[in-house]
Amino acid sequence: MTIREQLEARERATLAPEAAKSGDTRGRVRPEGEDAVRPAFHRDRDRIIHTKAFRRLKHKTQVFFSPQGDHYRTRLTHSLEVSQIARTMAKVLRLNEDLTEAIALGHDLGHTPFGHAGERVLSRLVPGGFEHYEQSLRIVDVLERDRTGLNLTWEVRDGIARHSKGKSGLPVGSPPDQRASTVEGQLARVADIVAYVNHDIDDAVRAGIIREEALPRHAVARLGRTPSERIGTLVTDVVTQTLAGGLGEVRMTPDVLQAMLDLRTFMFEAVYENQTATAEFAKADGILGGLWERVRQAPERFLDMRTVEAEGLDRGAQDFLAGMTDRYAVNLFEQLFIPKPWVRLADGDRVLSSDV
Repeated sequence: MTIREQLEARERATLAPEAAKSGDTRGRVRPEGEDAVRPAFHRDRDRIIHTKAFRRLKHKTQVFFSPQGDHYRTRLTHSLEVSQIARTMAKVLRLNEDLTEAIALGHDLGHTPFGHAGERVLSRLVPGGFEHYEQSLRIVDVLERDRTGLNLTWEVRDGIARHSKGKSGLPVGSPPDQRASTVEGQLARVADIVAYVNHDIDDAVRAGIIREEALPRHAVARLGRTPSERIGTLVTDVVTQTLAGGLGEVRMTPDVLQAMLDLRTFMFEAVYENQTATAEFAKADGILGGLWERVRQAPERFLDMRTVEAEGLDRGAQDFLAGMTDRYAVNLFEQLFIPKPWVRLADGDRVLSSDV
């Protein structure tokens, strides 16, 4: 037996019957040889970590654009926190940790610059709308590796495609056609909201947007006063209730779920849609809108012409803008739209200040 086969046998012997087994994957879009050491989901996790899209997440906004401080979350640190929470629950439940982690790390690869504000702008600009989870799947299926994609397993792709809940979506208890087919994918989905609600509260308090005393009292009383306490309560509830339900699907106690949803509602009203917190995001409309028009005027300069020729100008512009980091979008906008000052030299000649 190869090392990989030994690890697959270990999964069958130690994981819960309901866990996804690497050796039983539904496979990849394109057949390929197996790795000598790594099972399929472990291999997918590694592929995601080594993507350019994953590295760009460190310069993509989570909530606060260009925060003055080293401790605010980015899309990268958010993805790592989701992964940690999801993997902790998977370990307790004896589910496949590699599959859970791969989904968690890949779920936000397609997010736009400027956080949810950027996604709203692209949703307006792109014919047919824009969803970051669909772009995440496009990145792993098509765009990475010079448009050959990562060729991930069906289970990882399914988890990425079904992680999103939206402003009012349920993290657990959704109809079967709206949730991941694996329990691991469902864990990643609930870990996403557990992570962002709590770390966004931490960031919002740090930024002076809200005070801890303003949080819904009943939610704090049920879940805990600090982010750490709340995460501990939520994780414990998820694993306890999911075990009690026989691991058929991820579950939560109704009052715990409602407390978490109430915190999410509070965050939308007090932070995500707060004029003070999102004042800079209003500028994202002008930046992305201007770039959308300009890159479409000169596609051969900015866009992947293979995409333009095969799928059209809109798709090429969507891929380009969605892949930008915040700072790349700002810098490109400055290059294209902000006039550079002239400097008069002693001999009367004039040059751009950037050339001096």
